[in-house]
Amino acid sequence: MSALLLRLAGPLQSWGSAARFTRRSTENAPTKSGVIGLLAAALGRTREADLSDLVALRFGVRIDQPGSRLRDFQTAHHADSGKAMPLSERFYLADAVFVAGVEGDRPLLQLLHDALLEPHFLPYLGRRSCPPSRQIAMGPPQDTSLEEALRGAPWQASGWYVRRLKREAEREGGTGGTETLDLLIDCPPSSTPDFSLRDTPLSFDPRHRRYGLRGVRGGQTAVPTPESASMPPHDPTEVLAVAAQTAGPPPESGTSAKPTSPAADSPPRST
Repeated sequence: MSALLLRLAGPLQSWGSAARFTRRSTENAPTKSGVIGLLAAALGRTREADLSDLVALRFGVRIDQPGSRLRDFQTAHHADSGKAMPLSERFYLADAVFVAGVEGDRPLLQLLHDALLEPHFLPYLGRRSCPPSRQIAMGPPQDTSLEEALRGAPWQASGWYVRRLKREAEREGGTGGTETLDLLIDCPPSSTPDFSLRDTPLSFDPRHRRYGLRGVRGGQTAVPTPESASMPPHDPTEVLAVAAQTAGPPPESGTSAKPTSPAADSPPRST
């Protein structure tokens, strides 16, 4: 078995497993239906196409940066009658970053990797209004299990988020050298899941979308804090020191500090 990892990062994401009618909620992490839909779109499959090979892939996700929940509401009017439609609530995850992965046969995963580099349809993070901000593909398939691939991937959180966690850890007396991340992976059929989600896509056909139950097991993994996320040196007088070096030595007592050549020190006038 091999594993293929995907980086899911963007200003907004929305992964609904029970979104219906006027309330479109989001889960705290990408759903299997959302990621399988993204991969199917990259391959160029239509909504009526067979998904059985993609659904058979084992799915998992690591929460690198949970983001914050954002609520929005939308108004609309009927295209023909002009009648006002009911207000709808929509929920998003703002500034979230995830590492999702699928496990399966290497030839299929290699095909998916190539498709992510040149997708047939543009990928989006749960909804078409949520484009990714970084490249989704994290490299070719790895000859390892999905869980090991998720545990071994470098932390993908934004620099500002890593620095914020490090400052908080240092204020509490820690070093901030590692961070514990949550894992959510498909539960093996022989094990008891921690919880279930109805997000296994059976058909994306808009005339009759169907989803099946999926057992999920939770876990955690520790990742090292990237060195690049260390706090940069901060000296509020640095600009003054540079200005003093370029100004040269101070004038001697009794001499004028005014420039002897105004044309050389004054900014040019526009004509």
